Amino acid sequence: MSPHRPFAVRRPGEVPLDDLVRLVRAHEEHVTGVATCTREDVLPQIARTGCAENGWCLTGPGEEVLAWAALTPRGDTLYATLTVLPGRHGHSTARALLARVLDRADELREQHGRPYAVTVGDVLSGDPVVPPVLREAGFAPGATAGRYAVDLTVPPPPPLLPDDGAIRPAAPGDFGILHTLHRRSRTTRGAGTEGAAAFRSSCERLRENGGAALLLEVSGRPAGHVLGRVAAGGEGRVLDLAVDPAFRGLGIGYALLSAGLAELRARGAARALVTLDTDDPHDPEALGHVLAVRSARVVTRFHRGAG
Repeated sequence: MSPHRPFAVRRPGEVPLDDLVRLVRAHEEHVTGVATCTREDVLPQIARTGCAENGWCLTGPGEEVLAWAALTPRGDTLYATLTVLPGRHGHSTARALLARVLDRADELREQHGRPYAVTVGDVLSGDPVVPPVLREAGFAPGATAGRYAVDLTVPPPPPLLPDDGAIRPAAPGDFGILHTLHRRSRTTRGAGTEGAAAFRSSCERLRENGGAALLLEVSGRPAGHVLGRVAAGGEGRVLDLAVDPAFRGLGIGYALLSAGLAELRARGAARALVTLDTDDPHDPEALGHVLAVRSARVVTRFHRGAG
């Protein structure tokens, strides 16, 4: 029998996709008791980050994937993810991969002649490893979001539209409008925005793979959109929900969410995952009064300014 390989840092492209999915699911289940990640959730992350330079996996004896870090440059900020299995080597593993992220930030600073801030997102509340390691490295917790599993065997309520409001499927010619809504909405929430080319590419892939893109207009003016798809096993995902700040307070977010969930249900989804900022003016806990919410978790973004 050949001896087990020692710990090694490898690129995500060198690791079987199913091993990455198992890592994320094991991490989710350890922290929250419920695993939701699918292959369709991991694939876009790999496509966005550029595995050749901006992603790292730590594998242990038996080539088990113990941790995964990746980053995506957007403007002057690098948006990163850091997933580490708790255990005897958890904290040291997290420090090692975070060092790779920060070293890459320094390399990009040298290449482009400007410093980069770093934001690590999707940190699960209750994670015993990643938050303390981020704080050690000078990161501070920032915006939080609620992630909800909604049972779609119970029909969502019909969308309540504002006066002169209408929802229609978005066509390829609307992708520029969707990106404008995405950018305006994310900027007001302090989150990262995808560039126009990357966003259009994502919309095209979504359309080719049978996803849903709905545009809500008020008196003919674009007011918001919702993007979604059905993943493996009949699980739906609300990928992006954006409301133009000029139309906030009209119930457009709820209308889009209801319409998006109904569309996913019509496409065969038995449940859907929805992520909403917890500082949204509409209390996310109110979702439980109108939707069949089966579980909820909180995720946090940690930020470190450009040094």
